[in-house]
Order: sequence, then C-alpha cells, then structure tokens
Amino acid sequence: MFKAIFSLKDNSISCKLRLAGILLIPAVLYAIDPSWLNNQNSLWLIINVTGHECYGCGMTRAIVSAMHLKFRDAWNFNRLVVIVFPLLIWVWIRIVVSLISNNWIYEKRNRIIK
Repeated sequence: MFKAIFSLKDNSISCKLRLAGILLIPAVLYAIDPSWLNNQNSLWLIINVTGHECYGCGMTRAIVSAMHLKFRDAWNFNRLVVIVFPLLIWVWIRIVVSLISNNWIYEKRNRIIK
C-alpha cells in the first residue's frame, strides 16, 4: 500500500515536502482547542436528518481530546477511540518511516550514480 503512495521515483524535494506535511498533522490536531471543538454543531448528515448517532460520531472530538492527553473525555466522546487512536499513530509512524527510508534510498542512489 505504501509503495503505491510513495514511489521511489519521487525526487528528494517532493519527498521532503510530503514528510513535512505528514509531520505537521499531529501539530495541527494539537493546535485545535478541545473546548472550542466541543461547542461546535455537528455537520454530520445522519445526525442532522435522523437525530441518531452512528458509531463514528464524536471520533474527531475523541482524537483531539486524546492528543491533549484527556483520555477520559476521549472515552466519553467515543469509546472506539481506544482502537482508532493507536491505529492512527501506527499508520502515521509507518508513513513517516516509509518517507524517510525512500528519501534516504533516493539520495544514496544519486550519490552512487554521480
């Protein structure tokens, strides 16, 4: 899966830009204030039309709360956060490692060719 997204044919600059973008994701999530997010109305169509919540409802608030180490609030927003949050961290680390190793291989290959 990761090879399809991040191919070895990328040049060093695009690989570094992707890495910078991926590394900014936790910083952006941490910059969101959980109390501000809690006061926002839901944009989810299912809640607005039917009034019923789905299994994913509150996941954004739960992830942001977990990023701020407020695990009790995260649990109260959505109990699936105990599965989703570690899974997101694992996927994020895999992507970062893939980008770093691809960039390293690309630069090493260019040094050998020159």
